[in-house]
Amino acid sequence: MTRDEAQKLVQAYLLALKQPSEGLNPQGFGGAVIGEAQLYFEYHGKTQQLEASALVYKFRDRPKPGVIEGFSAEEKAGTDTGGGVVDYEPENKSLFLSRSYAAVPPVETFQQHMDQLMKASLHWSTEVIERVASRVFKN
Repeated sequence: MTRDEAQKLVQAYLLALKQPSEGLNPQGFGGAVIGEAQLYFEYHGKTQQLEASALVYKFRDRPKPGVIEGFSAEEKAGTDTGGGVVDYEPENKSLFLSRSYAAVPPVETFQQHMDQLMKASLHWSTEVIERVASRVFKN
């Protein structure tokens, strides 16, 4: 996927949601708040992939030992990720469910994928967080 194709895909997706946008900024980043969900987009030039990420949780500080592993265990146990993978980004201390695209999907397919990703992220940001926290922080 070229950067231009990624740009057009994100633009078309957001336009379909009546949120016109440039899609990706010159650095290859974009994002939107859709209902209660937050979606972020990043184009990776080296791999020519578009990464779409739905925010699960933004930590104030570095997560305590075992927290990220707890989320990974939920993923491995089959908790619905909306087609994404658990993705912790240490530079902004945020946990996402992310999926990547090397080829341009039809806009309708991309929209379905983003709906699934956002729905899963909202579930993870409430119920799954509570489960992980209760296991990691039990005394």
